[in-house]
Amino acid sequence: VIICLGALTWSSTHLLDPFRRLDRIAEGRPNDPAQAPMVVQVVAMDWKWLFIYPEQNIATVNELVLPVDREVRFDITSTNMMNTFYAPTLAGMIYAMPGMQSQLHAVLNRPGDYEGYSANYSGAGFSGMRFRLRGVEPAAFDQWVRQVQATGTVLTTPAYLQLEKPTEKHPVTTFSAAPAGLFERVVNRCVAPGTPCLSAQMHHATPPDSEPAASGERGPQGDAHAPAPSSYTAPMTGHSAHGEAGR
Repeated sequence: VIICLGALTWSSTHLLDPFRRLDRIAEGRPNDPAQAPMVVQVVAMDWKWLFIYPEQNIATVNELVLPVDREVRFDITSTNMMNTFYAPTLAGMIYAMPGMQSQLHAVLNRPGDYEGYSANYSGAGFSGMRFRLRGVEPAAFDQWVRQVQATGTVLTTPAYLQLEKPTEKHPVTTFSAAPAGLFERVVNRCVAPGTPCLSAQMHHATPPDSEPAASGERGPQGDAHAPAPSSYTAPMTGHSAHGEAGR
């Protein structure tokens, strides 16, 4: 009995791994492994949320728009304080930490307007660190992307450094373009010109014969190069950190 319970616990626990792709996008609807998930890069700031859509080359602040029934891979980090990325309708909580990258796979099944926020106290503006989550049909998502590309301003490096400064109750903002590699530079803490990246510092500081990091750990250099685990799934409150939402 103990062996059976242990095997069941081990297998079911690994099914909740937020780094793992979804098996299904809804009840009775298997996920197509041949279709890559849409990528959204999440940056927790003081006290706002930056969402970068690298495939669409746009970015938003405090508004996350997703096509329904499409698997999304969230790459998550923070600029300063440790935060918790949490959209109850979407999935469970997962930490956002500076200098590290965590990850979450999720899907939104119903169109509608929802809310997300930080569930980890991070200072004076914590209570207003919320974002609007919108689920839309795929055609409406494509239309929204075109609208942002046509009307938003460009998220240049100076614009990002200005955005990074602490603000409270920041309004929804859209950017028609974002520089390639911005998220990676945020993780490496080297967005400002002339700032050495963490990955370069770690490369020079790591002895040639050092052991690789444990499986699943991620740092600025990616898999098996992290000084410490980069993601931790916070305790759940009725929602899986890895599964369908909005059913």
